[in-house]
Amino acid sequence: MIPTAPGLAALAITPEEFARRRHQLMQMAGEDAVLLVAAATERMRNADAAWPYRQDSDFHYLGGFPEPDAVLALLPGRRHGEVVLFCRERDPAHELWHGQTIGTERAVTEYGMDDAFPIEDIDDILPGMIEGRGRVYCHFGREPEFDAQLLGWMRKLRQLRGGGVVPKEFVALGHLLHDLRLYKSRAELKLMRASAAIAVEAHLAALQVALPGNREYEVEAELLRVMRRRGAVPAFAPIIAGGANACAMHYRADRAPLTHGELLLIDAGAELDCYASDISRTFPLNGRYSREQRALYDVVLTAQLAAIDEVRPGRPFSAAHTAAVRVLTEGLCQLGLLKGSADAAIAEESYKRFFPAKTGHWLGLDVHDVGDYRIDGESRLLEPDMVLTVEPGLYVAPDDRSVAERWRGIGIRIEDDVVVTRDGNEVLTAAMPKQADEIEALLAAR
Repeated sequence: MIPTAPGLAALAITPEEFARRRHQLMQMAGEDAVLLVAAATERMRNADAAWPYRQDSDFHYLGGFPEPDAVLALLPGRRHGEVVLFCRERDPAHELWHGQTIGTERAVTEYGMDDAFPIEDIDDILPGMIEGRGRVYCHFGREPEFDAQLLGWMRKLRQLRGGGVVPKEFVALGHLLHDLRLYKSRAELKLMRASAAIAVEAHLAALQVALPGNREYEVEAELLRVMRRRGAVPAFAPIIAGGANACAMHYRADRAPLTHGELLLIDAGAELDCYASDISRTFPLNGRYSREQRALYDVVLTAQLAAIDEVRPGRPFSAAHTAAVRVLTEGLCQLGLLKGSADAAIAEESYKRFFPAKTGHWLGLDVHDVGDYRIDGESRLLEPDMVLTVEPGLYVAPDDRSVAERWRGIGIRIEDDVVVTRDGNEVLTAAMPKQADEIEALLAAR
């Protein structure tokens, strides 16, 4: 039975949790700091048609405010309220075309801001709030327009009353904020479980139309139908790669016909209220793996299971990759795709011809989520409530003449989302079958 996601309203992060995040961040920054985060810019596709809007992940993490043209200012110790939002004021003419906006009043009453001002007034108001503080935490270098605006505020401060007290330091906000985002709360994990459930449902639906003679984009269409029907959007552009296309790990054309006897690799995830899932499965279009396909598939699956076993508290992030590389390399040697011993192939990194990638990445508000992988030069140790993907694969290039022809053009990836728990791990995407016999039985029932 595939778990279903509850309604989005029941899953939403509460204003109280957003407030706790802001408070924790301000405590880390100190009372003489100001923290500034800009909303994502609305991007135009052409003329007056915009791309679908997606909020900046850091901005969302701190306030859940969904609109562009906004700046969040966190001002530790400010007597009149530490949390100030500059946002669009309500405008009937704008709303006639684009629908209702939130406005400054609702920013306070519904989104928990202490103060809210029209974004048009930011140049007049914010410099005075910055004056006298020692450090500015921001994402300098991310958005040129915001950088120029920030420098303008600094110039304005220097001109005030013969020279205002200007902050002496600009500090990268990610140093503090991204470490907070690495540890998921109970509410975040609920959203990620729901996102994973939607992704599983979408993958299962896609299998029903993944038939020889159809095209890759028809499979993509089925994935997107299920996600949108469940209130989610794709977490990234899905990869639908038939046959040798799967050997290009970020293949995106999605237009080729599906061919009898070949494999299909689907790498797709859902995003629910900005939280992502990420699943990869590889299966035979005609319902049964060939001998070579099954041999390589079993190697990848064994590697993935060994890697998942390494996802537990106290183990280095890199341990999953090390375990996967060992299993993959031993399998390649046993099958004759690599010559010599596995130890030599690992030492020489000759296995990278078939597995040039890493085995996983952090997962959360972004598919490749924030957080350091190494601390003081050493692989970061896993702790409870971190979430990562585990996705080993094997990719035999169609033109690789160093191997027998029967192996060429086979690309396989198996990926699951895994949360570190107090005593081990939880596979959030476990409902999506991955044993070869399970997959063949699932396909036979189409």
